[in-house]
Amino acid sequence: MTDTARPDLDLTISRIIRAPRPVVWRAWTDPASFEQWWVPAPSRCRVVDMELRPGGAFTTQISEDGGEFVPHISGCFLAVDELERIVFTNSLVGGWRPAEQPFMTAIITLNDHPTGTEYVAHVMHKNNADRNTHEEMGFYDGWGTVTEQLAELAERHA
Repeated sequence: MTDTARPDLDLTISRIIRAPRPVVWRAWTDPASFEQWWVPAPSRCRVVDMELRPGGAFTTQISEDGGEFVPHISGCFLAVDELERIVFTNSLVGGWRPAEQPFMTAIITLNDHPTGTEYVAHVMHKNNADRNTHEEMGFYDGWGTVTEQLAELAERHA
């Protein structure tokens, strides 16, 4: 697994969150906290599975209109390095089973920063077409919004 960016295949968003790493980590790894920021408001998120270990299932649902929840993410954690890094993919589901429609792998890193935590979400795609589709779907708006929501939650609890 590489952390080297490939602009033709990858999308990255980062920000400084004014909260210590343990607070940001908890917002990412506690299902009740995660549900508060993972999808752009006013949509709502439900965590179905969050098995924080390599091979563990990562499944969420979304309700965009306040009604029925529908599938959102169905994936697998590849690496969970406490307080430092979470890697997940939708190319696999829990138990290392191949997924129906693989699309991306995400590397979430947390680093100490003088004013809190440097948060980086680096999303890798298998080809340029998938990368461009993800960008056109609103990657920067969507991931930017949820990163802002994560920051607001973490900063309230700092």
